[in-house]
Amino acid sequence: MASLATLAERLRTSQGLAAKSDIAAVAARLGVGGDAQIAVGDDCAAIADGEGFLLLAIEGFINAFVAADPWFAGWCGVMVNVSDVLAMGGRPIAVVDAVWADGEAGAAPVLAGLRAAAEAYGIPIVGGHSNTRTDRGQLSVAILGRAHRLLTSFAASPGDVLVAAIDLRGRYREPFANWEAATDAPHERLRGDMEILPAIAEAGLSHAAKDISQGGIIGTAAMLAECSAVGMTIDVSAVPRPDGVGLERWLQTFPSFGFLLATAPANASATIEAFRLRGIAAARVGNVEEGDVVAITDGVSRETIYDFNNSPLIGCGPIREAAHA
Repeated sequence: MASLATLAERLRTSQGLAAKSDIAAVAARLGVGGDAQIAVGDDCAAIADGEGFLLLAIEGFINAFVAADPWFAGWCGVMVNVSDVLAMGGRPIAVVDAVWADGEAGAAPVLAGLRAAAEAYGIPIVGGHSNTRTDRGQLSVAILGRAHRLLTSFAASPGDVLVAAIDLRGRYREPFANWEAATDAPHERLRGDMEILPAIAEAGLSHAAKDISQGGIIGTAAMLAECSAVGMTIDVSAVPRPDGVGLERWLQTFPSFGFLLATAPANASATIEAFRLRGIAAARVGNVEEGDVVAITDGVSRETIYDFNNSPLIGCGPIREAAHA
């Protein structure tokens, strides 16, 4: 097993974390961020509407992924958007898709995956755009949802504890770092699991969350820390992990159902139990702290992964005075 210092260096230079850092340049050019009228940096845009919030999100997929595994890319079009809505404490309403392909035959597996996931999660596809006269397959999917009480990336506070919840009942979808635990799950189980995060939000057990995305749990923690203007320490030995999977790979994995939540210490046990009752592994994995650093620990040593004094990551958090002094 690599030392903590070696692990930290590999995480700092990982492709997933680098991809997240690309967001900052885009956000700057668009002039958007966490201080906008509708905050940008969350898993969804949360638009106040009556007694709750409309949630709007979109995902685009890497061309190589669409080419290598088009059916699963279509499935993920629905699945990852569902995760974005759940991470906000919401419930999905409907999705729309944009599909490009070289002929109808090229579009068929992507569309089949989209349809299969929509049926599995019980979420209608209500429109979109198609072009089957292009030279390659491309895919983007958007979702609409609603939340009565938000979980948000901007609400983690020093003194909170971090809870990671991940469905370990799966396998890697090689050669990508996708942990796939949904395509063969019973539909009723998938739909039941979709109620966990809204119920947690509505019960007031947690106030901040993100879905564990392409940056893995450490990259997700860094984005959450940046938006909330806090520091975080993750105990890598406490992260729920499948048997036989190496720690370094697991920390960079994109799980089909995985979330990082911030909660008051008094609510951590109830938050964890909400997931365990559904057969989903959950554990307290770290702490939210004052400061500007995201770090990992093994219970003995501590290594910095990201220091916001040096640079922003996604560029959507409040300005940190130390970084601009």
